[in-house]
Amino acid sequence: MLNRANRSTVGQAVDALSLPAGAVTADVGFGGGVGLEVLLRAAGGTGTVHGVDVSQTMLTAAASRFRRDIDSGRLHLHNASMSELPLPDDSLDGLLTVNTIYFVPELAGPFAEFTRVVKDTGRVVIGLGHPDAMKKEPYTTYGFRIRPVADVIEALSSAGLTVAQDLRVGQGPDAVHLLVTAPLVFA
Repeated sequence: MLNRANRSTVGQAVDALSLPAGAVTADVGFGGGVGLEVLLRAAGGTGTVHGVDVSQTMLTAAASRFRRDIDSGRLHLHNASMSELPLPDDSLDGLLTVNTIYFVPELAGPFAEFTRVVKDTGRVVIGLGHPDAMKKEPYTTYGFRIRPVADVIEALSSAGLTVAQDLRVGQGPDAVHLLVTAPLVFA
């Protein structure tokens, strides 16, 4: 269900990363794994994908589903929170996280980590539901932290990431937001 619901959003998030050939990328909070699938396809034979999730259930499912990619060294799975990414500084060309920031108490820690691990020439894409639409969903009463988009953009800016684009996925005022950061250094 997660993969079906998020496939279009994740596909557009990967497109927004504008990845170079042989890119090193990460899907933080990959859930059902659709982001891993799309990133692996975008990375081609020479790229590397990191999947980070706190759920052992999701990690186990991904390890089974993507066994060949793990064995070939194209995919690395990590059991970690978005506030403590097990990746070196300046190691990623792109990072995406879709429908995850609802579950962290504050954004400063995760966004500082994103800034730390993404190269100056890389991009970060944050996917989140429109707050008005999210408030209508019955499941959001279970621990979701629904934040105004402006607050998320401000937190990204405070972490050193400038939002260059707010892409909308879907129709109408409740369309999903993809906040695309600009590279910190322009060629």
